[in-house]
Amino acid sequence: MSDHEVVTTRSGARAMLDRATGQVMHPVVGPLAEAEELYVAPSRLAERLSAPAREPLVVLDVGLGAGSNAVAAWRVSEARAGGRVMEIVSFDRTVAALALALEPDHAPAFGLDGPAGAAARALLADGCHATPRTTWRLVLGDLPGALSATALAADVVFWDPFSPSANPDLWSLAAFAALRSRCGDRATVHTYSAATSTRAAMLLAGFAVGAGASTGTMGQTTVGAIDPADLAQPLDRRWLDRLRRSSAPLPVDAPVDAFDRIAAMRQFVSWPPVPDL
Repeated sequence: MSDHEVVTTRSGARAMLDRATGQVMHPVVGPLAEAEELYVAPSRLAERLSAPAREPLVVLDVGLGAGSNAVAAWRVSEARAGGRVMEIVSFDRTVAALALALEPDHAPAFGLDGPAGAAARALLADGCHATPRTTWRLVLGDLPGALSATALAADVVFWDPFSPSANPDLWSLAAFAALRSRCGDRATVHTYSAATSTRAAMLLAGFAVGAGASTGTMGQTTVGAIDPADLAQPLDRRWLDRLRRSSAPLPVDAPVDAFDRIAAMRQFVSWPPVPDL
């Protein structure tokens, strides 16, 4: 746990610093607010849990970190009396940040007090915690290879690894293509990055892509979807113009015809104009 430190953001919220990368998890607004504003609310977890279906709602939590996103989803599931059950699969290379966040002095700031904390401690000890409403599993290892450890088809993905400067492999076309192979027909992907190359990688991997909610100092985030109809603000042809003008438009593993492939995608060819993004 020496590689991590709990710090206080400018807003007064507690957050987790990874000393190796120098990056703060959930900067500015803190873990509780960001988990709700960027991941839980935009993914409509409560609504999707209410939909009639026999199969569990599957959430892939990519970048467990201090556990805030997964715990926020866990709380939504546990608060419900009926409807679908939820399966959360959290991926990371290490559980060190979660172990530090679970210490008594830090747990409330990370939403890890009470039953949620007990669930997270069981996850650390056994790799799994289950209630009648929610199953939470842990997969340790490097991505995108670790995605092959689950055969579940995702309904919701929280894509929250460190930024491309610290973890470029997880913002590549290969990473999003591996994720696409694990997504169900109406899956949505939610991430804090609004970088042009991130959006291009998602598009090339087969996702429709749109603008997501703003949070903290981020004026915009990103949502991916299998079905373009699930996007509230799909990127439009004006974004294509900015793509061609960008100094860093594409992921490093983009094909040579990447611009043409993106321009031919359904959301740019057949969808009506939307407000400029």
